[in-house]
Amino acid sequence: MGKRKSRAKPPPKKRMDKLDTVFSCPFCNHGTSVECRIDMKNLIGEASCRICQESFSTNVTALTEPIDIYSEWIDECERVNNPEDDDA
Repeated sequence: MGKRKSRAKPPPKKRMDKLDTVFSCPFCNHGTSVECRIDMKNLIGEASCRICQESFSTNVTALTEPIDIYSEWIDECERVNNPEDDDA
């Protein structure tokens, strides 16, 4: 009698790279000066610049990452700077 064939082990899962939590400021253009913090207890995310003291706060969910907060800040800055685009 022959041996039973063993099943092949599944390949190991690839690890996801960590996303950045420090970004460049849209106001003073200083690199790595904006830090994003997420307060899951109060469901608030905050991005603030250490150089020019500008800050932005937004509501977060369980899936929110620091890059999401920074992207919302950039989108809000563009929306404020281009008010004529909102009428279309």
